[in-house]
Amino acid sequence: MEKVNPAQNVADLYRISAERFEAMPAFATRRKTLNWYPISFRDLYEQGLDLATGLIDMGVEAREHIALFSDNRFEWILADYGVQLCGAADVPRGREITDEEIIYIINHAEVRVAFVENEKLQNKICRLREKLPQLREIILLDPNGSCQSGVRALLDLVSFGKQLRTDGDKRAEKRIESIKKDDLFTLIYTSGTTGAPKGVMLTHANMISQMEAIPVPISCTDRVLSILPVWHIFERVFEMYTIYSGSCTYYSSVRTLAEDIRHVQPTFMGSAPRLWEGMHKRIMEGIKIAHPVRRALFHIAYFLGNQYNDSMYYLWGNKLKTKKEPLWTRLLLMPTHALRWLIVMPWYGFFNAVVLENVRLSTGGSLKATVSGGGALPPEIDRFFNTIGIPVLEGYGLTETSPVVAVRTEKQLIIGTIGPTVPNTEVRIVDMNTNEVLYPNSKYPDKGRGFKGELFVRGPQVMKGYYRQPELTEKVLQDGWLRTGDLAMMTFNNCLKILGRSKSTIVLSNGENLEPEPLELRLSQSHLIDHCMIIGQDKKFIGALIVPNIDGLREKGVKSDSLSELVKNKEAHRLINDDIREKISTNNGFRNYEHIRDFRLLANQFEIGVELTDLHKMKRHVITDKYQDVIHEIYSDETVNAK
Repeated sequence: MEKVNPAQNVADLYRISAERFEAMPAFATRRKTLNWYPISFRDLYEQGLDLATGLIDMGVEAREHIALFSDNRFEWILADYGVQLCGAADVPRGREITDEEIIYIINHAEVRVAFVENEKLQNKICRLREKLPQLREIILLDPNGSCQSGVRALLDLVSFGKQLRTDGDKRAEKRIESIKKDDLFTLIYTSGTTGAPKGVMLTHANMISQMEAIPVPISCTDRVLSILPVWHIFERVFEMYTIYSGSCTYYSSVRTLAEDIRHVQPTFMGSAPRLWEGMHKRIMEGIKIAHPVRRALFHIAYFLGNQYNDSMYYLWGNKLKTKKEPLWTRLLLMPTHALRWLIVMPWYGFFNAVVLENVRLSTGGSLKATVSGGGALPPEIDRFFNTIGIPVLEGYGLTETSPVVAVRTEKQLIIGTIGPTVPNTEVRIVDMNTNEVLYPNSKYPDKGRGFKGELFVRGPQVMKGYYRQPELTEKVLQDGWLRTGDLAMMTFNNCLKILGRSKSTIVLSNGENLEPEPLELRLSQSHLIDHCMIIGQDKKFIGALIVPNIDGLREKGVKSDSLSELVKNKEAHRLINDDIREKISTNNGFRNYEHIRDFRLLANQFEIGVELTDLHKMKRHVITDKYQDVIHEIYSDETVNAK
């Protein structure tokens, strides 16, 4: 797709899109089945200017921080337009924000004005007003909500700003002209259970760089379904990309997703691993109860699809290569794959049209591609959808990188990787022990491809820093290089492969972030546990690897002389399980997704120099590698274990 929107900042991007696409629909809100209310690019921009004018008249200053607490809805994007067009920066969060998060974020970000989605959130913030000394104004987004005394309605403020503009007020237009590339367009607080949330400062230049770099070819003829939380940078950047590209975004929800997919027939959508896991489960359940003939036809079609794609990937150089392939091997295998491809192609073509096309209808039948992010896509799910003809372009990024660092493209759709880096982005793979740059390094064969280390990123999408946290910023950002905390390698396909995390934060497959240290500290207080490590990266739930305490279990009546005996002891398992349930519970302040669903006892102690550092800190990557089989056993049937 040709990049033809030369915006200098986000406000400028909104203006140019209004001029380019005018009366075309920008967003559509679901009123009921088959009834969508659209708003054009021009009308959205004009309403945004009205709101911006109202905010300026209210006293909002340029570069001020304005809270925006809401989930996906048209009023969210309207509020964002108003904030950007008056030269301010928004501080977004979902409607399920806790009291503690409200107090911290509003006070730390020095927020004077807050948009809130509904009456429930309005009432919560009003109840906390005494703890929010800087907060002056609350604006209710829901047009059907009832405002408390002193709370303004969004549409009233829009109407007021419209009247000011009718009378000749041009303050919003002047604000737009004064916005600099290095000004903040948003301040996003990342969640965590250890310490205070971090405020990630993203600039207008960060966001404009993403518009120019995202390699997904969408245009004004595309229909985009929005399901992920818009206040997350992943969904937000794609909604801005649809504005940039002239596409129409349809706001859906988990409750209506299946129906909306059938009726909207989206051509593109941002997605998360959990969505595809759920869709895969529904498809396979449908196949299980289908007529035996239909079931057999599907399995034949899927087998042929696997054979066809496997050879096609190899012939086009899109087969995952973590090691260099000798030339003689490729020369030997090329004819075999070419022959298989030719033999399978007509059969696959028939079954693809007759059988797999019906399966694709579960995603609307028009989906050209989807970018999956926010966590690793399970390999079997990844392969399934790409095999049945739904290209899943897995991407990678962080809030700190606006977020896209790398993403698979249709030309480089290499399952098992997150694709090549986007334009103007540099990456390094660094040895965690020596800090030596492993890739790119000319002293190693192929510049260090295939070496495992910590991923560093530098590019125009990297954040400005953490708000009012210079020491923390210095730890992760040096000379423009961002330390991601992820382990990665550059494959011989010139694509990045993520291998795990070097820092301890765990991201579950549903996008929830948690820090394992508080849970581990709580469990280490048990007389039954010597060491424990929380696991669960990219999984549905968290588990634990536990080194039991022999003496503590003896006091409970468990007779055992070695750890290997304890591993097999049912009473030891029961006692430790009860202890975990007691200590890691909602009553003790832990959230549901922090509850440990499964664990395994280990037969060996953690040793200094092996699993532990000299300061007795766990080497998480070492333990993960050593007990990979045990971890696999915990998650071998996530559906059962998650119950």
